Amino acid sequence: MQNLPVAKDAFLYIISLIIVSIIFYLIYIPLSIISLVLLAFVIFFFRNPSRKVPEGSNLVVSPADGRVMSVSEIYEPSFLNSRAIKVTIFLSVFNVHINRSPISGTVKYAAYREGKFLPAFKTHASEINERNTIGIEGNGIKVLVHQITGLIARRIVCWVKEGQQLDIGERFGLIKFGSCTEIVLPLNIEIKVKPGDKVKGAKSVIGVIN
Repeated sequence: MQNLPVAKDAFLYIISLIIVSIIFYLIYIPLSIISLVLLAFVIFFFRNPSRKVPEGSNLVVSPADGRVMSVSEIYEPSFLNSRAIKVTIFLSVFNVHINRSPISGTVKYAAYREGKFLPAFKTHASEINERNTIGIEGNGIKVLVHQITGLIARRIVCWVKEGQQLDIGERFGLIKFGSCTEIVLPLNIEIKVKPGDKVKGAKSVIGVIN
C-alpha cells in the first residue's frame, strides 16, 4: 500500500504549509522561511522509502524503524492466547514512521484502545497510552503489532482491516510525530535483536521461525 515517496497522510500539512509560506512571503519574507523549514520537516517526517525484504521464508522482520527498548516474555490474552515474546521499538521524530507487516498473512484481529499520551519511551506507556493493534496469521504463526502513541504523537493511522492479506514488509499504517511500536511473537521464534539495537522496518530481522 501507498508507494508514494511521502505518505498521503502528509498532503494536508504540505498543502497548508505551502499556502502559508506564500502568504507569509507576500507579507514578510522572514516568516515564510519559518514556514518553509516546517514544510521541510513535515516532508522529512512523512518520508516513505521503498525497502527490500531479506530473503528467507521463515523470517519475521521489524514492523518499524527505531531502537529496541526491551525484549520481554509476557502472556498475550487477546490473539495468541499464550505466553509470548514482546519486542518494543521506540521511534524518535527522526525515524521513518511507516509501519510494515512483519510476516505475510491475513489480518485476523484488529482492536483500538483509547488512552493517554505519555512519552513513548516510558516502560508503562504500552499499557496506558492510546493504541491500535492488528493480529496477523500466516506461515504457521500468529503475530501482534501494537501502534502506540507518545507525548507528541496523537494520531494513529491504520490502512488495513480484518480479512485483508498482507505481504511481509508491506506498509499498513503510521503514527504521527514520535511513537512506539511493539511486536508480540510466539515463543517458538528465535529472537535476533536485543535492547539497544537499531532496526529498520521490513529490512531488519526480528526473529526466525523454528
